[in-house]
Amino acid sequence: MVNAMLHQTVGTLQLLSNSGTHCKVGNNSVRLLPKGFKVEVGYSNGGTYSSEQGKFSVIQALVSQTSVVDPVLSSSNNGTHESRKKSNEAALILIRHGESLWNEKNLFTGCVDVPLTKKGVEEAIEAGKRISNILVDMIYTSALIRAQMTAMLAMTQHRRKKVPIIMHNESEQARAWSQIYSEDTIKQSIPVIAAWQLNERMYGELQGLNKQETADRFGKEKVHEWRRSYDIPPPNGESLEMCAQRAVAYFKDNIEPQLLSGKNVMIAAHGNSLRSIIMYLDKLTSQEVISLELSTGIPMLYIFKEGKFIRRGSPVAPTEAGVYAYTRRLAQYRQKLDEMLH
Repeated sequence: MVNAMLHQTVGTLQLLSNSGTHCKVGNNSVRLLPKGFKVEVGYSNGGTYSSEQGKFSVIQALVSQTSVVDPVLSSSNNGTHESRKKSNEAALILIRHGESLWNEKNLFTGCVDVPLTKKGVEEAIEAGKRISNILVDMIYTSALIRAQMTAMLAMTQHRRKKVPIIMHNESEQARAWSQIYSEDTIKQSIPVIAAWQLNERMYGELQGLNKQETADRFGKEKVHEWRRSYDIPPPNGESLEMCAQRAVAYFKDNIEPQLLSGKNVMIAAHGNSLRSIIMYLDKLTSQEVISLELSTGIPMLYIFKEGKFIRRGSPVAPTEAGVYAYTRRLAQYRQKLDEMLH
């Protein structure tokens, strides 16, 4: 089955291990999980982002270690762990949130916190179906509800049925009250980090205005310049360049290190913050990025390998076996997943 899947080339996917320390016991890949584990990410103070200003724990419980065999990663071929270390591959999934209520009304939304429409909910669920066989170790979203809804709804479709949990680190009390004390629960959870640096571009005085009425008032050329230029902001708002400065800095300081460590990451965010990150990943010029369009609710897949990002487009539906033909390991993972769940 694995060889057959490897010879089909409909699409491309990649995944890696869960968080934790892996070692080999016989023919099994064993994951060492701490009864309490901690992930560190940067946060901001006073509205100005700096990864050096502090650290906070994401999930923590009791101490000491115990060995756990992951049923999907176990019983793999000899050398799987070693080849993973050598290749240092990880998956990065980017999803622009589904349609929001203000998208539907053709209003400038920016950093106003507006939820999804019914169509947006359906788009998020469909996105989840497309990535339902990719291992996701960590999720990053913006601080806005439409991106968080998209991430959560997408994960309801994942075949591993792990629960995404939004980390609350806004205060000592929030950290203490959201602490997890069950090792089994931790193993079936995925930390979700919400960061304002991944928010949509702030549209200033355009926020809440109807796009067509704004064009009629200020002129189509002026509104097009505000929306599509790289370095010209709308009145009291952000340009794409300003949005890129915060989004790319956060990606480099917080998300890229997770990929380097072998974790598979999903980012659910917005058109302009994701365009900014794609500009960095694909090394686009300022002229190239302003013409880049991202569809709502359509996941984009990157493979991080040997320090480089390789864009693979959007994964096709999970029923298409050929989408898992990128590496032998990925095909083996899909086979093990099928065997475990059926």
